[in-house]
Amino acid sequence: MEAELVLASSPTDAGISCWDLRSGTEHLRFRSCSSPAHGLTSVAGRFLASSQLRDSKSSSGSIFYWSWNKPQPEVKSFPAEPINALASNCEGTYIVGGSVSGEIYLWEVATGRLLKRWHAHYRAVTCLVFSDDQFLLISGAEDGSVRVWSLLMIFDDQRREEAKYLYEYSFSEHTLKVTDVAAGYGGCNAIIVSSSEDRTCKVWSLSRGKLLRNIVFPSIIDAVVLDPGEHVFYAGGRDGNIYIAALNAQVNSSSNYGFHIIGSLSEHNKAITCLGLSMDGYLLVSGSEDGMVRVWDTRTRNIFRVFRHAKGPVNNVLVIRQPSHCNPRTSMNFQAFSSRRHVLPSPLEKYSYSHDDNIDTKACINCQTYNNIADVPNISFQTMQNQIKELQQQGSSAATEMEMERLKLERKRSMQMVQQWKKMYENLHQFCVSELLDGNEHESASRHNIH
Repeated sequence: MEAELVLASSPTDAGISCWDLRSGTEHLRFRSCSSPAHGLTSVAGRFLASSQLRDSKSSSGSIFYWSWNKPQPEVKSFPAEPINALASNCEGTYIVGGSVSGEIYLWEVATGRLLKRWHAHYRAVTCLVFSDDQFLLISGAEDGSVRVWSLLMIFDDQRREEAKYLYEYSFSEHTLKVTDVAAGYGGCNAIIVSSSEDRTCKVWSLSRGKLLRNIVFPSIIDAVVLDPGEHVFYAGGRDGNIYIAALNAQVNSSSNYGFHIIGSLSEHNKAITCLGLSMDGYLLVSGSEDGMVRVWDTRTRNIFRVFRHAKGPVNNVLVIRQPSHCNPRTSMNFQAFSSRRHVLPSPLEKYSYSHDDNIDTKACINCQTYNNIADVPNISFQTMQNQIKELQQQGSSAATEMEMERLKLERKRSMQMVQQWKKMYENLHQFCVSELLDGNEHESASRHNIH
């Protein structure tokens, strides 16, 4: 059986916890993370990415990257505005972010380029998910709408200009904020399940673009996850219950829950905020405001394991395949993963500069140890200065952080340049000494021959 990891984060600065799903072994704990709901993602298992809750005085946002073998974030990006939801496609080619203004940003991971940006919702984007074939992006928002976007349309400028609407579907039957969206299998023929603060979960058909089922719950639902067989889905309520709802047939429940709800799991003391499932569907993972992460056996409906997050409530859980370079035999220390070096991609652009692909618009990256001056990231100091000036004008605390990063990077480059010049000087000195000695030897030999 393939090993899987459980990752959990919090809206407080409690970092990211990481455990082996089945053995319970704790791996490296990643620091300096204050994530919004749906703001944590694994980028194709290569590294972790999370949007960050903004300072109340700041109008800018930030997105951090962590490699698997270091506890501190190694790459920091500063988008044009705060990002809530964050998602990556399965190949790790793109990262998409949903903003507080309703915009969706799409970046290329390898280069950090902002490829597309479009106005998706009237209010803040709360959740993002890709379809299993990666051609569709589904978004939910505070305006109560669920919208389906075709990436083929997004990247086809001609079709975008000709289309009346940029989205494929806009589902607006929810009356309050959309809290979560889960997508099934089948690409454009899949079903999706959305939850809302209106105490309903709605099941939609992507092939027909219509509502299939509306299920009313006893509590507000903040998290949903689909069983791999799509017979049921699990819904996490603010009353601390995880409800089990049937998908394939109408069920008249004998309980007080209502139609389609066939049972519940109850052990958390506070609201359920996030849910995840193992690949085989036998283990359900739930995170709660009580700071606990519980693992349930879906066959027996009993608790399989309990994890405690560092501090504060849990608002994100991920269940992912264990990356191939992780070392499962070592835990509870910073050497929990192999020492193989993995180069992280460039920071994400703040703005799109499609008119000039040569313009360097990267944000900032934490200083690292480079073996050669050519390995130093190509970051424009002028770009960083412009961003710092803008953040200072906005009264953002991120300006100071960016200024520190700029100075550190400038010092690193200066020191490496000095070392490079020093090495060149030593080589030149050695060459001159060798030439001088060789010349003296030839002169002595000539004099000896003359005598």
